[in-house]
Amino acid sequence: MATTSWTFLTNHSHVLLCLAQNPSARIRDIAVEVGITERAVQRIIVELEADRYLEHIRDGRRNVYRVFSRKPLRHNIEKHRQVYDLIRLIKR
Repeated sequence: MATTSWTFLTNHSHVLLCLAQNPSARIRDIAVEVGITERAVQRIIVELEADRYLEHIRDGRRNVYRVFSRKPLRHNIEKHRQVYDLIRLIKR
């Protein structure tokens, strides 16, 4: 029987969780951790910033990210929860 490669959380949540754990993570490292391309990580970060789930601050040649953990999750099923709840659930 073949196994499928789906997961319960989206790539957006995976990127957000990576940045919550390491705010100065490089896009290359996030891509490896999540298992997607660097371009996909960049697109996700742009989308998360556009919806104010995170922001970046330049620190020399690198970005440092700030996750807005008190924002509500987006889907109707989970909108009663905040990003903080997801981070707390998954935190290593």
